Amino acid sequence: MSPAPKTPSDPFTEGRVTAAVLIIGDEILSGRTRDTNLGDIARYLGAHGVELAEARTVSDVLDEIVAALNALRARYDYVITTGGIGPTHDDITADAVAAAFGVELVEHPDILAMMAARWGGEVNAARRRMARIPVGGDLVNNPVQGPPGFTIGNVFVLAGVPQIMRGMLQDVGPRLKGGAIVVSRTLRVEGSGEGAIAAPLEALAKAHPALSLGSYPFYGPDGFGSNLVIRGRDPVEVETTMSELIAVLREAGIEQLQVVETPA
Repeated sequence: MSPAPKTPSDPFTEGRVTAAVLIIGDEILSGRTRDTNLGDIARYLGAHGVELAEARTVSDVLDEIVAALNALRARYDYVITTGGIGPTHDDITADAVAAAFGVELVEHPDILAMMAARWGGEVNAARRRMARIPVGGDLVNNPVQGPPGFTIGNVFVLAGVPQIMRGMLQDVGPRLKGGAIVVSRTLRVEGSGEGAIAAPLEALAKAHPALSLGSYPFYGPDGFGSNLVIRGRDPVEVETTMSELIAVLREAGIEQLQVVETPA
């Protein structure tokens, strides 16, 4: 599949492979269910050299799912959807994906056979809904329980249940054409607010346009400060920029600095 077009304003564009996540479900938007899939997907993609560039959450409305999916799959190299592939009437993700690609839904014989073997005898109408995939689609293995997900074009359709979704991700990774893996370093600045570090950080960011530099403030009973994160695809430049950042902050009179381990 051809890469999505990139714009000159994209950070560290060269070697960049991007993805978006489309979270589907009224239960997420209502607050009844707390989404944990996004963080798992972001970390998994990052380890495969794919940058998660956008995430959207939409309700169980077919037209809204179709519109969001078409916008995301045209802009990014990959799209991962979660939720809405169960047996109930409001599980309409498969219908929406088929509509977005302009193809029909068909019952996959392998899924029907798996269901018959698991539940025995005739598969009822509700469960048969989970056997439908768009024409031209391929299955995504589900090693946990229940029917598989599917993929079509640059879209991967996964379950919303976190444990099942994580299992399905294991079959997604080998299919991705990743780019250079992004590395990151974090500098913890204690006792200084963002106002004090804004100017040095901005100057450094302008001097290193191939990198992404971000400031993330924290507050707590032990004090306040900011975590300064440098991200990029060139490990040498990231390390060099970290040294420059420490030096420029010390020149500004900021001394409470600590390089901390950055979560993968």
